[in-house]
Amino acid sequence: MTIRVWLKFFIMLLAIGAISTVITSFFVSTHAYEPYLNPFDPWEIFGALLWYSGYGLVFSVIAQMGFFAYLTLHQFGKGFFGRFWTHAQVIMIGFVLFELVYLRYHQDAGPEGLFPYIVVAAMIAIYGYAVAKLKAKETHPRAFLPALFFMIVVTTIEWIPALQTGDPEWIMLMVVPLLACNTYQLLKLHRIVGFNNPEDTEAKKSQQTNTKPNQNGKKKK
Repeated sequence: MTIRVWLKFFIMLLAIGAISTVITSFFVSTHAYEPYLNPFDPWEIFGALLWYSGYGLVFSVIAQMGFFAYLTLHQFGKGFFGRFWTHAQVIMIGFVLFELVYLRYHQDAGPEGLFPYIVVAAMIAIYGYAVAKLKAKETHPRAFLPALFFMIVVTTIEWIPALQTGDPEWIMLMVVPLLACNTYQLLKLHRIVGFNNPEDTEAKKSQQTNTKPNQNGKKKK
């Protein structure tokens, strides 16, 4: 990855973080805009947009730091733990999902019960599964588990500052840009480095092999 490509990658992620945070704020932080709608005050609304854009830029940088930290951790895990690294990832995924439900419930001690925490963990797991399946389809089946680990475990670690507040508004404001940025990073990296799906490569080779005899036959005629 050249500096020019990385800079483009970095700027795109900043834009994704800012835009996704602003859009999320329209739904979970309506109180930040309502006082300036009647009477309409464009400058105050613009200031609120800049405020949430700034948070989005910070969330984007956190996502990028987490992604490059994960790439280092993954290579270290494969080299140090060997085959056990696969089992370790499964264990950590299960533990993080458990923490999102049971431990957060006991920490917050809310009257609403376990159901909201189960919904949050299920949504993270389902979304992470969908992204991991897409990653495996575009690259290699072995990429599924690392991608699932990244989308669930690493995203949750990046999400901890908002989770510690216990404020639903900030929890949503942070998780949406984190998921958006992490999805983009995960699905864009193999395109940047030029990774080819082995199955597609074999299919192209077999297709070329089948066309060569036909071409030779035509030449003989």
